[in-house]
Amino acid sequence: MQDTRVDEYLARIGAARPARPDLDGLRRLQEAHLLAVPFENLSIHLGEPVSLDEDALLAKIVDRRRGGFCYELNGAFAALLTALGYRVDLLSARVFGAAGLTTPFDHLALRVQLDGPWLVDVGFGRFARQPLRLDTREPQPDPAGTFTVEATPEGDLDVTMAGEAQYRLDQRPYALTDFAPTCWYQTTSPASHFTVSSTCSRPTPAGGRVTLAGTRLITTTPDGTRTEADLTPAEALTAYRDHFGITLDRLPGLPGRP
Repeated sequence: MQDTRVDEYLARIGAARPARPDLDGLRRLQEAHLLAVPFENLSIHLGEPVSLDEDALLAKIVDRRRGGFCYELNGAFAALLTALGYRVDLLSARVFGAAGLTTPFDHLALRVQLDGPWLVDVGFGRFARQPLRLDTREPQPDPAGTFTVEATPEGDLDVTMAGEAQYRLDQRPYALTDFAPTCWYQTTSPASHFTVSSTCSRPTPAGGRVTLAGTRLITTTPDGTRTEADLTPAEALTAYRDHFGITLDRLPGLPGRP
């Protein structure tokens, strides 16, 4: 990534360039990215292609000021961190759900090597706001809750949030292209939960969260108080702009009309 592109990316997330690739800088970059760049699957419902090409990812997130889902968000963030001098590996994860673990490559997370291995994830929705140490089995407090990392007999790592298993990490590093087949499935299959409905979500600076699920606006305060409101199409377009900085000319899933 060219130096000017790095500056544009940092401006997009409102973060200063770290003086060196250290843990303090990583924490500030992760927090800034989460607050500025929403988790969203709008491209699927707008009929837009989803590409894992680095230039396409940067054009979407930096130039068009959009968000994305895990492959896009963590893929782009990995490119930024690498350009800033961090050592980054792309890891495959299987997500824990009601039916058990999903398939490999269902999620993309990052491992950053500093004084040890750190888990960084800006593409899982409600999750850790700060990097998590991967080589400790002690509870790790985070603004989003308490996390633990446990090794499995097979050598994978299970990541738990507030006592609830989130996903299982394969510790082998992969290339971004390795995630392309599952990304294609997630964006095209009727069995994918991403194709069923649109969502756009980000944490708030105070520790809450704001989500637009279809035309339902959901806000959560730091103490867990949840408020929901059904919006008109015009109000939903305004909510995309005001809460997420996304300007659309039509609602996702409604081609040709707002």
